[in-house]
Amino acid sequence: MANIKRAKTEPVIVLRDLKKRFGIGDAEHYAINGIDLTIRKGEFIAIMGPSGCGKTTLLNILGLLDSKIEGEYDLEDRPVASLSAGRQARIRSQQIGFIFQSFNLVSRLNVIDNVALPLVYKGTTRLNREKQASAILHNFHLGEREYYMPYQLSGGQTQRVAIARALVNNPSIILADEPTGNLDSQSSHIIMEELSDLHKRGNTIIMVTHNPRLTTYASRVITMLDGKIDTDTAAPNRKKDTEDKKPLGKTPKKRRKTKAKEAQEEVSL
Repeated sequence: MANIKRAKTEPVIVLRDLKKRFGIGDAEHYAINGIDLTIRKGEFIAIMGPSGCGKTTLLNILGLLDSKIEGEYDLEDRPVASLSAGRQARIRSQQIGFIFQSFNLVSRLNVIDNVALPLVYKGTTRLNREKQASAILHNFHLGEREYYMPYQLSGGQTQRVAIARALVNNPSIILADEPTGNLDSQSSHIIMEELSDLHKRGNTIIMVTHNPRLTTYASRVITMLDGKIDTDTAAPNRKKDTEDKKPLGKTPKKRRKTKAKEAQEEVSL
């Protein structure tokens, strides 16, 4: 049991003084400015914050889509800087699932072939690709749309197909950037319930959202501001400084002295 417990809580992502710069000269600025963060296996993290605070930039770095960074990024105890471009590409295709607001479906492929596409790069046989793609499409209530073309789908259906494609490989890490941003409430519920089920099965999920209601699905909520972590529900409560405590200890003594002086004045009168 002890070994199982350690495996569930081991760090999968560790960031140390992570920074990301954009621009040159006077226009240079830090989109990510010194982030220290540990993400453990099986966590469901929701990242919130105002536009431009660095949420999507952080997600791209975690997904190995942006390697021009400062600081350290360890993925499953391996420094990302030491991984070749080919190794990073294999990790992206086999271990990380991306869910973005943009659909990026292949217009010439039908729904089931779009969803099965990641399995092609994995070397899965055609029959097994179709079985796995069909199964996940039924989970998203899209079984009757398997042989539709993308242009025959509504916006909500298209997004659900894109999400099914991201999850068909059963990635251990799922990165979601506003996964329900273009969906109605019913479709959003379907997506979030599926992500919640994946979390219960042990997947690590990192989701960027502007919708505070979606944070109820998360086990940890992080807010960002100006490229830094502003709050983190996993962080321990900060203890008050000793200087802040001193006035509280001195106040009663001052009051007692004042009362004593008042008593002496009354007696002398």
